[in-house]
Amino acid sequence: MSFIAKLKLVASKRERNLSPIMMRRQKLATKIEEQLELARCQKNGTLYAPKRLKSVTNEAGERVVVETTKRVKEWFWTTPTNKINLSVRYGSKTLELAKGKNAIELGTQDELIETLALLQQVVIGGELDEAINTASDKLRAGFAK
Repeated sequence: MSFIAKLKLVASKRERNLSPIMMRRQKLATKIEEQLELARCQKNGTLYAPKRLKSVTNEAGERVVVETTKRVKEWFWTTPTNKINLSVRYGSKTLELAKGKNAIELGTQDELIETLALLQQVVIGGELDEAINTASDKLRAGFAK
């Protein structure tokens, strides 16, 4: 009983549905985390190969679940002047971070890692909601008939 007495107990109910804005933020934050891990692995000289489960049909015609390597495309590249450019993507669309600007120029791999970590905090904080909504609308328009 003494252990429970030390805890702060509250009455709370878990929300079942997240708002679309929160779901978009979470999706982008997860993708930024993948880019962060990719950048860290490149800095350390190791291979980043996340796994995912995939359903396939085998030779006998049965559906089985297999573990495969997930393909992660880099959002960053090195320019001819040895600078690193980083663009933020939502689905297949690049986010416009400022009017007419869609990339961040960085000097080193360490700066890239710090910037990705900061971007993740910015996305969770909601500062890029307008850019995410714009990209989401463009993606959705591509599926309309």
